[in-house]
Amino acid sequence: MKRNIKRGTLLYKLYLYYSLFFKEKFFLKRNQYSQWGEDIIINNYFKNKIGKYVDIGCFHPIRHNNTCLLYNRGWHGINIDLNPASIDFFNLIRKKDININAAISNESNQEKKIYFEHYFSTVNSFYPKHLDNLGVNYTEQIVKTKKFSDIVKTNFDFLNIDCEGEDLKILKSIDLKIYTPKLICIEIDDLNNEIIFFDYLKENGYSFFDKRKFSYLFIK
Repeated sequence: MKRNIKRGTLLYKLYLYYSLFFKEKFFLKRNQYSQWGEDIIINNYFKNKIGKYVDIGCFHPIRHNNTCLLYNRGWHGINIDLNPASIDFFNLIRKKDININAAISNESNQEKKIYFEHYFSTVNSFYPKHLDNLGVNYTEQIVKTKKFSDIVKTNFDFLNIDCEGEDLKILKSIDLKIYTPKLICIEIDDLNNEIIFFDYLKENGYSFFDKRKFSYLFIK
């Protein structure tokens, strides 16, 4: 059913509200929103500090979200996702955040192909093999890229990246000499690339702090 819902229709809008208010019950505060407990570590690390975050591949403002705990206690920031439905979700309940539909790259205004199951899928990706392995039917769509610096103009405290295989490319597109978040959480789902992430972040002044499943945390 979700596959056939078209963005902008009444059914689409009803599904947004159904997901947020009935399914996820956003009005009920929780101790954890993330998939594996990363947000508990993040929240404890910052303790009573109020700051700013940038979340790339934000997906959903509640479900599997690493910044909702921070938002609930007064933080705000920028949420970025290539799926417009994700941004529609954020705009409904993250009024203090800036929510942007974009694909981050090292170049601006480049056309990039994505493989799209549907607006509410967790597996939309730049890699068709990823969806093929899951046995998912998908369509091809074209999105325009933006550079990180096109969107983020000021420094921030926490960076979260979860982008279905594009994580390292996106990380390298961010100048960590200009932007100096105190804590970075990034998904590493291919252990063959683990040392590449570790070496790159070490070169930029970050050391390994903790991990939960595929989410690795590094501190400045």
